[in-house]
Amino acid sequence: MKTIHVIGGGLAGPEAALQAAAAGCKVVLYEMRPHRSTEAHLTSDFAELVCSNSLKSESENTAPWLLKQEMRRAGSFLLREADATAVPAGHALAVDRVEFSRRVAEAIAAHPNIEVRREEVTKLEENDPDRITILASGPLTSAALTAELTRLTGASQLAFYDSISPIVDASTIDRDKVYMAARWDKGTADYINCPMTKDEYNAFIDALIEAERVPHKSWERVEEGPGPRTQGSDSDPVAGNRAQSGPLALDSGPSAPKPSYFEGCLPIEILAGRGRDTLRFGPMKPAGLTDPKTGRWPYACVQLRQENLRADSYNIVGFQNSLKYGAQDKVLRLIPGLEKATFTRYGQIHRNTYIHAPSLLTETLQLREHPGVMIAGQLSGVEGYTESIASGMLAGRYAAALARGVQPAPAPRLSANGALSHYITHAEGKTFQPANITFDLLVPLEEELRKKIRDKKVRHRIQCERALEAWDVWLERSAAALTA
Repeated sequence: MKTIHVIGGGLAGPEAALQAAAAGCKVVLYEMRPHRSTEAHLTSDFAELVCSNSLKSESENTAPWLLKQEMRRAGSFLLREADATAVPAGHALAVDRVEFSRRVAEAIAAHPNIEVRREEVTKLEENDPDRITILASGPLTSAALTAELTRLTGASQLAFYDSISPIVDASTIDRDKVYMAARWDKGTADYINCPMTKDEYNAFIDALIEAERVPHKSWERVEEGPGPRTQGSDSDPVAGNRAQSGPLALDSGPSAPKPSYFEGCLPIEILAGRGRDTLRFGPMKPAGLTDPKTGRWPYACVQLRQENLRADSYNIVGFQNSLKYGAQDKVLRLIPGLEKATFTRYGQIHRNTYIHAPSLLTETLQLREHPGVMIAGQLSGVEGYTESIASGMLAGRYAAALARGVQPAPAPRLSANGALSHYITHAEGKTFQPANITFDLLVPLEEELRKKIRDKKVRHRIQCERALEAWDVWLERSAAALTA
């Protein structure tokens, strides 16, 4: 049986390794940290969550819920640890990030089929008949491995920018100025809400727009042409440029790179620049957050979500930004309740990269030209923690089948997992961007049924029922194929 080599110890890599090992395969899991770190990681832990600690909604019949339900039925190892380390977060699944990583590391260390190598991989052995490679090195893949991927795919890479939200010491929040609530009272009242009046909101927006931002750095530099190409094409499978190694010198001037942000995770200063009320309809939306002191919704509201099981720190929901630390300190203290807060982590920006999956990958996550190499996680074009774990789960299962000489059947198109894989491998080449799971990716109901059922919630429920039914059939058939 072929050995499975998994490169990357983030979210997709450990999930893929555990899935393949559970299927009886020998797995070698590579992680370059701590010998070589990235611009965003703070630790050398497996499954480190570098941004939010939320794995999104657990509300029944939502797209994120459906994806997680499928993963639970398939025995996702990391989702099991997420459930075990959940912290209060209303209708969302949020985790204690430190405990989550610790438990994932324990699961990897305890499995006899997994060998861990703490070293940087700089070469992909695509022609080795005795191995299958799962490349799950993530959005901050090292320059050397990026160059190797470039060699393999015949092009450079595509990039966009992502940001990280600040974290607050819970003991330094002024509790007299905030209140606990969940939006629309869904779930329990687990969020700290910082209400703003119109004057407070306007003062905050003025300060935010004027705040000094961090210039782009050399590792974000565009090597070819006057500016970055933010989208691939059918003739240019992986567009953009490589992340640079060495000192992070600041760039400036008209030729400095302009970031291409992911629309699902825009920095707050970018949102504020789109219109004065944009944040009031985004991360500072007050709808459904009744202030018990007034009996009304505030003019605007900032939400804080619990970070860990000890509840000694909270992250500011949706407040990812690229402001300088000194500027963040001043701006964030304009939020009611945070005037004297201690920030244990400020927001920051980092560079994310991904391949042009529509032209490079099959639905079983194999490179079309090199089927012994698979791409999983954010590098494949999925976006989000849960989506990355799901991608790793599929890659591990597919690799286990390939190791036994069985060509795996892709996840069913009707399912959330299948819909996500179908999107990244069939999207329009010129407009391809990373995607979270949404109902837009799922197979829609028949037109006659859509006309008959006007209630969107009912339509979504039917889509979820169909998805889970198709998923269960696929799981059963996949298991049978491995034992045939």
